[in-house]
Amino acid sequence: MKRIILLVMAVTLMACGGSKTIRDSKKVMKGNWTLNSISYSEAGTYNVTLLNDVSKACFEGSTWQFVPNNNTGIYSIGKYACETGDRHFIFTIDEINKQTGLYDFLLKPTNEKHKSETKQGFRLRLASLSDTAMQWQQTVSVDGKPFTITMNFTKS
Repeated sequence: MKRIILLVMAVTLMACGGSKTIRDSKKVMKGNWTLNSISYSEAGTYNVTLLNDVSKACFEGSTWQFVPNNNTGIYSIGKYACETGDRHFIFTIDEINKQTGLYDFLLKPTNEKHKSETKQGFRLRLASLSDTAMQWQQTVSVDGKPFTITMNFTKS
């Protein structure tokens, strides 16, 4: 009977652990990253506030730290003339395509204790991930048409 209970517990724990793709991606994401550039799918000048925080110009050059074992992180804005400082967040990953390994994830701003004050989150698509580079995409609607914001990171 003990063996059956242990087997059921082991299967339950493995089922809750997430897919291999997500676990591997979390290992790659772990650590420090720099957001080098942000681009838009349409040409033009846009006044975009990313993550309801600061402008594109302030985000470029920001540093990010991901702690996947508890799905938390911090990004830091350090540019002159921007609202500088650390911002805390939590993130969750939802696998969407087992063949490509690409998935959506939800980034939710929090306070220092990782509690959300606004209950607001942002759905982003992981477009690519390697040991040295990561790309996120967020699609929003502008004048009723899809508009994609692309964020390119390098591992620090």
